[in-house]
Order: sequence, then structure tokens, then C-alpha cells
Amino acid sequence: MLLAAAEDTAGGGNILITLAPFIIMFAVFYFLLIRPQQRKSKVRNSMLSSLKKGDKVTTIGGLHGTIVEISDDIVVLRVNDVTKLTFDRASINNVTSSAVATGTEE
Repeated sequence: MLLAAAEDTAGGGNILITLAPFIIMFAVFYFLLIRPQQRKSKVRNSMLSSLKKGDKVTTIGGLHGTIVEISDDIVVLRVNDVTKLTFDRASINNVTSSAVATGTEE
């Protein structure tokens, strides 16, 4: 009788039952939140690293322009014939059309 009571209080198998909901929650968070965010970040970083002169881009603020100059962390966009604006490379949101696809590389 004392031996059976000691085994119940030790709870050898209960630790798995106790931790199972936490393990399941972590797995759900990983596959629904963390993994897709990592993929999105990888795609964005590859897009930013493949920017080149002549690409038509959209900034995070919604400004459309064509890349005139590009360095490691700065991009100069031509908005119209006379206006050139300087942005951080990270502020580029989307490549509208590539210079290779349009054939307008400058």
C-alpha cells in the first residue's frame, strides 16, 4: 500500500502528460508563425540583394521610381526626369519590373 502511494506521488508518466500541451503549442507556433516569417525574410533579403540599375521599384512609402545608382546600403531613385531621391536599400518594398526583363538597362 505504501509502495503504490509512493509511485503515484512520484508521477513518472505524468511529466509527459504535463509537457505535451506545451510541446504541441510550440509546434503549432513554429509551423504557423515562425517558419513562414523566416521564408518571407529570406525572399525579401534575396530581392534586396538582387537589385540593380534600371530596376523599377516601389518603396515602403509607396513611391515609384527607377534605380539610377546603387551601393551597399543606399539606392538613388529617379522619380521623374529631374528628380532623384536617395533611400536606404531596406526601404525598397517591391521590384515592379526588372531591367533585364524590360531591356532598359542604363
